Amino acid sequence: MKTRFYNFFKWLYPGIGVKRWIGLSAFGVALLVLGTAHLRTEEYWIIQILDAVVLLSGIIILILGIKMMMRSFIAAFMLSSSRDAELVDILYQKKHLSRGPRIVTIGGGTGLSVLLTGLKEYTSNITAIVTVADDGGSSGRLRQQFDILPPGDIRNCLVALADAPTLMQDLFQFRFEKNSELSGHSFGNLFITVMTRLTGDFEKAIKETSKVLALRGQVIPSTLNNVVLVAQHTDGSTTVGEDKIPKTHRPINRVLLEPAEPQATPDAVKAIQEAQLIVLGPGSLYTSILPNLLIKELTEAIASSGAIKAYVCNVMTQPGETDGYSASDHIKALISHSHPRVLDYCIVNTGEVPQGVLQRYAQENSYLVVNDRKKIENMGYRVIEDDCSIIEGDVIRHDPVKLAKIILGLIEEI
Repeated sequence: MKTRFYNFFKWLYPGIGVKRWIGLSAFGVALLVLGTAHLRTEEYWIIQILDAVVLLSGIIILILGIKMMMRSFIAAFMLSSSRDAELVDILYQKKHLSRGPRIVTIGGGTGLSVLLTGLKEYTSNITAIVTVADDGGSSGRLRQQFDILPPGDIRNCLVALADAPTLMQDLFQFRFEKNSELSGHSFGNLFITVMTRLTGDFEKAIKETSKVLALRGQVIPSTLNNVVLVAQHTDGSTTVGEDKIPKTHRPINRVLLEPAEPQATPDAVKAIQEAQLIVLGPGSLYTSILPNLLIKELTEAIASSGAIKAYVCNVMTQPGETDGYSASDHIKALISHSHPRVLDYCIVNTGEVPQGVLQRYAQENSYLVVNDRKKIENMGYRVIEDDCSIIEGDVIRHDPVKLAKIILGLIEEI
């Protein structure tokens, strides 16, 4: 009995968005009563007309109030992944998330999807701007065969922001066995490819896929141009192709996009301009983050933005990309490819990593990124040191919950 009363009382919580429609419906009923009170007994035709107007207004207002109430209920239920939850809780969560901070994340790969998984629990005003320079694996094959932009990084971010049931998320991440004709392809990549062919537009295909997964936010490709990532190495050689760059194991001097000066997606620029917080990374420095910053319009929008800007530094160095890099080396590469004002903060992990895990990484020539805080501060940036990592087996990665809390703490600076 107490539980039922408590659940009923929760409908009065601020921000639910239902009380206004209940009030409007009640007002409509009041007008109905007022209009019909003496409509038949009134002798004066002018007053009868006024009563009829009041009655008609009451009917219209009552219908509108009920319609908007039902729309709120249905929208909340359809966008919820927990059908067993109380409807009032679903609705409250939806309204609460819609009032969350406007956050833009920029990158690609699995690092960005980890961050999104944590952030979506606090706000639905998230925009993930994702690189489209990937040309390896399933994405590369689909890109070559169907002449579309690579869907892989996009898919990972869509699933990370999904509010759809777990089974639907698992479906999009399902990868076909090696002994099949679809070997190596994920269902999500194929789905986006088919949607692109049906709609004739990659951007529209992403938006339609977002509806299927009921996203808490939006995923936008950084450009709709078919770009290729090129690395210029310190020995003067050049490597063409995002997938090939780390495999050369030659120090990178600079990366660039071909064709040069691709156009930024307008929605991406708009999201950056409206953002309260902009987050770069985590993810592969040269192949996931920098391809987005090589798009001039995006870099200019970030640099001129008044939002708080943070870079999430990787926990470990990446063989073939950032061998021997300290945290300040990562930042030097970022600003040399873009603009000094693309970040204000650098988030560095200080959590302890077991020796066994470090030894396993050392076998792959991957080591902890050195936290040279003083150098970063001398460059004019603030350093946030915290334990934001998690160990799973013998793999270390950023903890989505810890990282989200650290990033959201920066909102207080606004």
